[in-house]
Amino acid sequence: MNNFSKSHPVTAAIPARRQAKKIRRRRPLSGLQIGLISLLMVAFMLAVWLVVTHLGLVKPLFLPKPETVLKAFSDAIDGRIDGAPLTEHVAMSLFRVVFAFLLAALIGIPVGLAMGISPAIRAMFDPFIEFYRPLPPLAYLPLVIIWFGIGETSKVLLIFLACFAPVALAARAGVLAASSDQINAARALGASRLQLLSFVILPAALPDILVGLRIGMGVGWTTLVAAEMVAASTGVGQMVLNASNFLRTDIVLMGIFVIGFFAVVFEFAMRWLEKKLVPWRGMA
Repeated sequence: MNNFSKSHPVTAAIPARRQAKKIRRRRPLSGLQIGLISLLMVAFMLAVWLVVTHLGLVKPLFLPKPETVLKAFSDAIDGRIDGAPLTEHVAMSLFRVVFAFLLAALIGIPVGLAMGISPAIRAMFDPFIEFYRPLPPLAYLPLVIIWFGIGETSKVLLIFLACFAPVALAARAGVLAASSDQINAARALGASRLQLLSFVILPAALPDILVGLRIGMGVGWTTLVAAEMVAASTGVGQMVLNASNFLRTDIVLMGIFVIGFFAVVFEFAMRWLEKKLVPWRGMA
């Protein structure tokens, strides 16, 4: 009897059904619960930082105390670091990153859409984008300096090149999201090429474009320090670079926190924009 019950398909399926019911009963975590878990994790890491530094388990050269970093932050606001207040450093860094990002979006999205629509245009741009995309910015930084000097142009161009590739490639991939049935239906209704691009291809590609913009913004912030190595007098990256030369770990950490803060702000802004522009994403 036991052997029959184990081998019978209906009887054998009962544990699987029970397991499926248990899985269905599990409620997904709410946004408040996820936020609470994140806050608890951050608080835990801060507590570990406090304990490790105050017990002397790590030398201040490698990991300064949190209050030392806060004092560096206060000194930076008052302009006692690098001779300029922190607001000036942040303003210049934001200008460079935001300007380069907007330029990459204005150029990269049309180029990516054109690459996705036209095989000929894809053949023209794809080899160059795929060649320089995996290169670290420091690899072509000397060429940028030689060609464009040490002014703001070279700094913005370096960040622009870092942002351009993910934006263009995301737009190219987004074109494939428009099904042939949608395109053929629009053509059957007499849609022109411009209407086809505006009302069929672009809305279908918008989710991928927004993901590419988020990635591009993140890459732009990671390139900031490299860009501000080019004879910069102000900027958070320049401040961090100068502090590292003098082994001021507290200023380095403070600069990292400032850069990370604005990176998180831009990330949440892009997520909010994604919810507003493509509210249907993830509902399938």
